[in-house]
Formats: sequence, structure tokens, C-alpha cells
Amino acid sequence: MVAIFQKRSFLMFLVAGVFTLSTSLVSCSPQTTEKTAVASNNIKTKVLKMGYQSAGDIVKVKGVLEKRLKPLDISVEWSKFAAGPQLLEAMNVGSVDFGFVGETPPIFAQASGVPFVYVASSKPGTGEATAVVVEKDSPIKTVADLKGKGLAFQRATAQQYFVVKVLEEAGLKLSDVKHINLTPLETRAAFERKSVEAAVIGDPHLALFQKTGRVRVLRDGKNITTQGGYWLGSRNFVKENSELVKAILEEINNIGKWAESNPREVAELISPEAKIDVPTLELVSKRRRYTLRPLSEEVLSGQQKIADLFYEQKFITKKINVRDATLSPEQYAAFTPIDVKP
Repeated sequence: MVAIFQKRSFLMFLVAGVFTLSTSLVSCSPQTTEKTAVASNNIKTKVLKMGYQSAGDIVKVKGVLEKRLKPLDISVEWSKFAAGPQLLEAMNVGSVDFGFVGETPPIFAQASGVPFVYVASSKPGTGEATAVVVEKDSPIKTVADLKGKGLAFQRATAQQYFVVKVLEEAGLKLSDVKHINLTPLETRAAFERKSVEAAVIGDPHLALFQKTGRVRVLRDGKNITTQGGYWLGSRNFVKENSELVKAILEEINNIGKWAESNPREVAELISPEAKIDVPTLELVSKRRRYTLRPLSEEVLSGQQKIADLFYEQKFITKKINVRDATLSPEQYAAFTPIDVKP
């Protein structure tokens, strides 16, 4: 079980996450340029420090954010991270202002005192992007058969919540399996070597394995309630740059609408940097949702349930209130785009 940790040991417990096709800050609409007149008293920075995960951020590939902010004399610095936990550690030390993570890393980060705030939520995907898998010829036929077996997955990420729910559905607890804590790349390598009996694998690795036909899915995330992901910002950055945050969210949602209607084009943009073939990335894109939804009471209550579950199961030893990492309704109203709907 994961114990509550000090800030210096943050990364020891929060290791790597899943591939993201982050679609922040890009707009396909000519209306975007009309929104660049930003009140100077609501922007205190001249450098926007963006964190992104893995390869293939559409914004970075297209360079649209730089174009959008150039008239405001704001430059953009990009930092790449293996997963959400590392991104949040960078935010903790002031190296990142804004970024996207899954549902679980913020809970561990809040428990360790990282000064972030929830800014917006992305809509959950289809659930098919993460799965418990075994080799095609494995004697393990069901999730219940995992009792006493080795299961590789990444601790303190969205994979952990997924595993807990999948095992619960089969009448098992996390203590009923032999957890092997590996990052996604390590899990993929271990699975290829056949050194693990079962693994939780997410896209794009899952899509790549499915393409080869060598894996059998015991259970994917379909019909398992999930929060989706979150756009987070450093608390001070968000408070001091509300108009800039509004512009960022407008761009996230604009490109999100486009991406959900054009998965092939998304894949073609991402493929050169991700070094993954277009058909595989097209499947990855179809499984995702890119548009935003506001931080409603329903969304926050769902996140609180996950935090409470982790506390009850002693994954964290400090009970947290996720609303302590939020802002006032007035602050959200000031920067949430009017077309972001529940």
C-alpha cells in the first residue's frame, strides 16, 4: 500500500502514467484571434510554462499556442513528463504552470501538499483505452483467476483506481494479487518478455498490442465509472492570470471539438512525433474525449469518492477534501468558457 509521503519523496510513489494526446490551447476557429485582447492587470506572467505527457501534444506539434499568445508578448515553454505525477512534482517546485493529468495523481499530490487547483475537467473516454490483459494463450481466463497471480500496473495513477474497481467487481481486493509496480513502458517490456502473468496496459501500448493480436483482454474500462482527466494549474498562476487561463480553456475546448470529429487528422498530426503508425493512433484518438466540462458538484463529488476510497484502503494516510484544491464559484465563472457545458 502507498503511504502518505513527504514532498521530497513525491516521485518515489508517483511514477509514470498513460499516453496523452493533449489537445490544449489550439483553436481551429478564426474567432480565436478576436479573444486575444486580454486585460493586462489580469496577466502577471510573460512566460507560460506548459507541462505535457509523453509524445504527441497537438498544441506543441502545431505551434498554435505560441501564435495565439505572441500579440500579448507571452512566450511558451514546454516540458515533457513521463506521467501526471512527475508533472505535478514540477508544478510543486514552480517549473510548470499548467497541465493535464488523470483522475488519481491529484489526490496523492493534494495529500502531499502540492499547491495546485483544479481548473477544468475533461470528459471521460469510452473506457476501452485501459485494460487488464494476459497473453493470448494464458491459462488465466477471468479477472477472478488473478487471485495470487502477479499483476503489473502503475501505482498512484488512474491505473490504480481502475484495478481496484475491476478486482472489486470480481470479488477480490488489491491484496489478493501480487502487485508489480511498473511504469507503462516497463510494463510493456515486461509483458513482451513474458515476465509478468497479467498487466494493466493503456493506450497507445494497448492499441499496439491489440494490433498484433497477441493479448487477450480480461476486462477493459467500459461501464466502469471514471472521472476522466483534469486540467490543473499552480494556485498562484491561476489566481494571478485569470484572463490567460480563460484563453487557454477556450483553446482546449475549441480544438477538442475538432479532434472528436477528426480522429484521423489527429493521428496524422501526432504520428511523426509519437513514432506510432496512423491507424493505431486513430484508434487511440477514437477512444478519447477531448472537450471540457465544468467542475460541477457532481464532478467534484465523484473525485471525492475516489479520495475517500484511497484513504479507506490506506493508499494515502491523510484524509483530504478535494474542494480544498478548488476556487470560488466566482473565480470559475470568470475563466470558464461560456460554451463549456456539463
